Amino acid sequence: MSMPTSSAADALILEVAQLLVTALNLELAPEEIDPDAPLYGDELGLDSIDILELALAVSKKYGFQLRADDENNQAIYASLRALARHIAEHRTV
Repeated sequence: MSMPTSSAADALILEVAQLLVTALNLELAPEEIDPDAPLYGDELGLDSIDILELALAVSKKYGFQLRADDENNQAIYASLRALARHIAEHRTV
């Protein structure tokens, strides 16, 4: 399932941003996260432990597993927008 409209996509991006802020106790508002900025490394300063925690939070909320050994992880975690797109395509709840 792909994201049908830009407003639905934007709503999911904001929802995932909120999950990111909550799961990782980030000291910024979800709206402050650039949807196209890299999640890993410089922009948000996330490291591999943060990504694992985020994967756990996503699996609990959306009902599917993000695996550490997935060959597509670089693309999945490329940005908030990429992660939201992946969630839209794979979510079960």
